[in-house]
Formats: sequence, structure tokens, C-alpha cells
Amino acid sequence: PSPARGRRGGLGPPLKRLINPGASFGFRQSGYRRKEVRLAHVIFYEKPGCGGNARQKALLAASGHEVEARSLLTEPWRAEELRLYFGDKPVDQWFNQASPRLKSGEIDPTALTEPAALALMLADPVLIRRPLLRVGERREAGFDQETVDAWIGLASGKEGVSDVCLRTEASAAPKCKTPA
Repeated sequence: PSPARGRRGGLGPPLKRLINPGASFGFRQSGYRRKEVRLAHVIFYEKPGCGGNARQKALLAASGHEVEARSLLTEPWRAEELRLYFGDKPVDQWFNQASPRLKSGEIDPTALTEPAALALMLADPVLIRRPLLRVGERREAGFDQETVDAWIGLASGKEGVSDVCLRTEASAAPKCKTPA
């Protein structure tokens, strides 16, 4: 059999990928089944310079996805479009918990209506939970690794990545001892 056709005469994964780059397909090797991977074009709204967003984009790219990064801060958002990213999440989960205005107590997201929350976010995009992800018609806010993996597939064996601010994680960690 030709290498392009494989053992059973069907198109092998490389040709299948060229014919339909968004295809979902699995692989069999040596009698075990590896995880199915779905290649996707991911529109990734980020805060430029955010270390957490950089790790998330790297994981998506390492998983074979095409990542189109856009600035969350300069996008001309409309309330109707932004609302689609939050799905059925409660309003308080729409917010970036590391935002200075939330951390200071100036804004209490649990006390806001949907229209009030969206108005605040349109005026100050730093309040928006990030990243915002779009693949086709589906949209998500935040980077829950299990959700993203079930949705489009992620490379296994990679370090855990979330949408928690790296500075927040670092500040909770114990300080290193000074060498003697």
C-alpha cells in the first residue's frame, strides 16, 4: 500500500488534514488508541502582555490549533456580542477577578444585573474575564482547561493552565529563602 493511502487504502491523517483542516480524526498505533484531536481556528481575545494568556495561547498552538490573537482592550465591543461569550454563567463569573476595581471592592459583581455588568465592561474592558475564545459559532469566556479540552482538544501531558492571573498565583506562593 502507498504511504498516503495507509494499510487499509483510506487517506492517511496527513492527507485528511490537507483536504479538511478542521476535520476531527483519531489515530491507531500499535493496538492502542490515542486521544482524538480536533484542529481548530481559535480567535483568542487577550490582554496584550498578559503572561497567563501567553501560556494559554502556547498550549493551544502546541495542541495543533491555529491561534488568531486579538486585543480584548481595543476590540470595538457591542453588548450583544460580548454577552454571547458568557453563556449561562452567572454574572459574577463574567469578571476578571484580578481586576483592580474588583480587588479594591469598588465593584461587587454579585450585585450587578446583566445590563449593568455589560455596561461596566464596555467602559472598562480590563473587567472582562479573559481570554475570550471563539471557534466557529461557539464562544467561551475564561480558560477552563477541561472545558477547552472537551470542546476542541488539547495536547495531553502539558502543564495545567487556567485563567487565574499569574501574579495572583505568584503572590500566594511562599517566598523563596535567601541563600546563606
